[in-house]
Amino acid sequence: MPPFRFSERIPPSRLSFSLRTGGIPRSTVSAFVLLRAAALAQATLERAPRHETLNESISDAGRRVTPAELRAQRPLSPAADRRIPSLDGLRAISIGLVVLSHLAGTERSPINGRVADILPLGELGVRVFFVISGFLITNLLLDEWNRYGTISLSRFYFRRTFRILPPYYTLILVVAIGAFLQLIRLAPADLVHAVTYSSNYYAQRSWWVGHTWSLAVEEQFYLLWPAVLLLAGRRGAFAVATAVVVISPFVRLVLWHFAASNTNGIGHGFETVADSLAIGCLLAGLASWLIAQSWYRRMLASPAFLLVPLIVLAASAFHEHPRVYFFASFTLMNVGAALCVHWAVMYHKGVVGRFLNARPVAFVGVISYSIYLWQQLFLNRYSQSALATFPLNIILMAIASLASFYLVERPSLATRHRLEVRLFPRRRG
Repeated sequence: MPPFRFSERIPPSRLSFSLRTGGIPRSTVSAFVLLRAAALAQATLERAPRHETLNESISDAGRRVTPAELRAQRPLSPAADRRIPSLDGLRAISIGLVVLSHLAGTERSPINGRVADILPLGELGVRVFFVISGFLITNLLLDEWNRYGTISLSRFYFRRTFRILPPYYTLILVVAIGAFLQLIRLAPADLVHAVTYSSNYYAQRSWWVGHTWSLAVEEQFYLLWPAVLLLAGRRGAFAVATAVVVISPFVRLVLWHFAASNTNGIGHGFETVADSLAIGCLLAGLASWLIAQSWYRRMLASPAFLLVPLIVLAASAFHEHPRVYFFASFTLMNVGAALCVHWAVMYHKGVVGRFLNARPVAFVGVISYSIYLWQQLFLNRYSQSALATFPLNIILMAIASLASFYLVERPSLATRHRLEVRLFPRRRG
């Protein structure tokens, strides 16, 4: 029986299941669980200190906090965007999982395609990207709020526009030219959905733009979350994030039972994957409260913490059992990924931390966005083209990614900096 995958476009013939469906939790029980969970989450948020009271909350915990822990919990400045310990290394691991998954099964690849079928590593890599994104963006927004008492939505969208759109639309332009020259074949609405960042709601997309679903999810998050944080306030926004984490498993389960014709959209549609981003947001918002809890510090410091990434991998192996995968595995992977992110940021001077922050590893993380964009064109197990044959496909992917980073991404960021100084006067705070 073929596995259920999200990180790539699978031929329709491989998307069948011979699984028996069962009943879902009764509505009354579900309602009670949701209400109870929301109440507990709100109570936790009410008790959680704000970022500006971090030092006070730490002293109340009755222990001396290490500099690494303080750096992990301190609100981040935009200038420190790319210097958060271990984050670039985690991005490198995430993109490595995607590349490994897509490389498996390509012509002459040393990695058998069955490896990617057993463990959906590409989907796991994307999930870690989502958690990192929620964590980083929320930290930046909270830092701005702490400094200036508000969040400038126009400035945020301006910065995201120059960071994300130029490399992305360069890829789409190349794909469109390839389709015009009949070098590749696209699905009828591929370009429309790719250009409008709605590919996550277009299950018929071809391989060439198959990965744009996750970029669409990111853009939808960028559009919604800053506005929610500004309009609802900190506690209100984190209550919303908590509700997303609690409700999303039920949404996926209901869609699996009652929208069987569209199961390929589960894990792609924003409402079915938003909890990965929300977990990262909650980690940023509750980090100071968490680190003040002795049980949490003991858990992170325990040698048994090694079980967390193993549990994440084990949870991903349930992808052939959709009801378990959608309801429980997604949440286990999200929480596990968030814990691993926090651990890596806090303990960045250990053996693992030194690896994650080593220059070559960090550089792969820095260019991970360009790698993710361009790997799709060359790592195609369904293609017989010489360009998709190992090792040429890896070489071409590296060349295209480096060209995108140096010729598009970096100049775009430099332009953003020049325009930002002119369009957005320096604020006092």
